[in-house]
Amino acid sequence: MRKISADYVCPISQAPLKQGVVILDENNRILAVESRAQHDPSSLEIFHGTLIPGFINTHCHLELSHMKGKVPTGTGLLPFIQAVVQFRDFPMEEILDAINRADQEMYQNGIVAVGDISNKADTATCKNQSAIRYYTFVEMFDFLQDHLADSIYQQYAPVFEAQSAQNSNKKVFVPHAPYSVSPALFARIRELNPKDVTVSIHNQETPDEEALFKSKEGGFPNLFGGFGMSLDDFKASGKSSIYYAMQEMDPENRILFVHNTLTGKADIEAAHAWGDRVFWASCPNANLYIENRLPNYQDFLDTNAALTIGTDSLTSNWQLSVLEELKTIARYQSYVPTHKLLEWSTLNGARALGFEDDLGSLEVGKKPGLNLLDMDLDTGIQSHTTVRRLV
Repeated sequence: MRKISADYVCPISQAPLKQGVVILDENNRILAVESRAQHDPSSLEIFHGTLIPGFINTHCHLELSHMKGKVPTGTGLLPFIQAVVQFRDFPMEEILDAINRADQEMYQNGIVAVGDISNKADTATCKNQSAIRYYTFVEMFDFLQDHLADSIYQQYAPVFEAQSAQNSNKKVFVPHAPYSVSPALFARIRELNPKDVTVSIHNQETPDEEALFKSKEGGFPNLFGGFGMSLDDFKASGKSSIYYAMQEMDPENRILFVHNTLTGKADIEAAHAWGDRVFWASCPNANLYIENRLPNYQDFLDTNAALTIGTDSLTSNWQLSVLEELKTIARYQSYVPTHKLLEWSTLNGARALGFEDDLGSLEVGKKPGLNLLDMDLDTGIQSHTTVRRLV
């Protein structure tokens, strides 16, 4: 049994406890959360800082870890996509080594669970062996071409079969984005998935996405043309892309909208009216890397939205650290309360992935991991704040 104490304990599910103690059994499962005054100080491991549960990274592309530093920053999404697809023929040994190093980086940065996008089977072995719990999103896209839906499924079925559902890991088929998935492929995904799963989708990342759905303008017609795909049959709805996504997805699933860089208050309210299991993954460093913009977090606060935190991939980020994502939000939109940042990065993420029975908060019976943040709750997350994984 271990008794770990710090200046503050933040269970997330309840108010912070000053000079709290987290008591763990031999398997690191929580037996109690108590006050330091209840214990002999000699029986405690005492640290300066704030204890929180392990971080949940709800959006990552682990398989792209070998692409770190390969793609220029600040280009916008469409040039970013074009740059990514130009890189091919990396040695498999290099790809697998980068995947394993990225997994270890996330572990060292206090991440206990990851929602991970997979277009290939490259990450399967790493996930089977990892100390991190993974929810694998096998992501499909057909460039809005209904006639390709069946062949696309045949292409990705082996990827799904190869991915792990062991060691508490989960896997599911998901659509890539509104601008890349036809109604026929959306229908196939609905048929493939049971009800109690999390379905991830990239959402409202760039003005070109909005222009496509509102007026069939912007850069996507030319981009698809470069891939040999026609949008002649596509009809603009006059509405934002999220409305097409809601039309084609099942609100009985947990829905994880990702990026949401251009998502506004009306969009959030519409999604909440559509389904009561809606979550919003924000990847602020990737948003800056690609689009040089951030979501307006005030809209998410005003609508009581269940925001979560993702890192995206090393193709679009400088590191895989949830804490660094929180620092970016605190730096550029410092009105966001510290307790919200901590909730977004722990309990909300666990709920979004369906892992809340074991992860996301410091509660009796859970095994959520334990991070020590080098910070005072009164001053909050600063640029110099560090994380130390204790469990």
